[in-house]
Amino acid sequence: MSTTRVERIRAALQERFAPTRLEVGDDSALHAGHAGAREGGGHYRVFIVSEAFQGCSRVLRQRMIYDAVGDMMHKDIHALAIRALTAAEAESQGH
Repeated sequence: MSTTRVERIRAALQERFAPTRLEVGDDSALHAGHAGAREGGGHYRVFIVSEAFQGCSRVLRQRMIYDAVGDMMHKDIHALAIRALTAAEAESQGH
């Protein structure tokens, strides 16, 4: 049985960041016909809360996540919407 892309993304982020909250969604169906979708890459969204982001800029957090999913960005993922927060940020924003 093969692992779905969502499960692979979730596993990579779980391993790298030990998040207290992690949501991975597949929005690929919303982008049917889009060039990246035609080539096989999916559209995904990530909401992650981890202390690993403490002191990191938004751009650095995104780079860290791109690094964690590695080569999936070149073949399985066409677009990745990221919301990465620390626990304190999540709490202050009502998450």
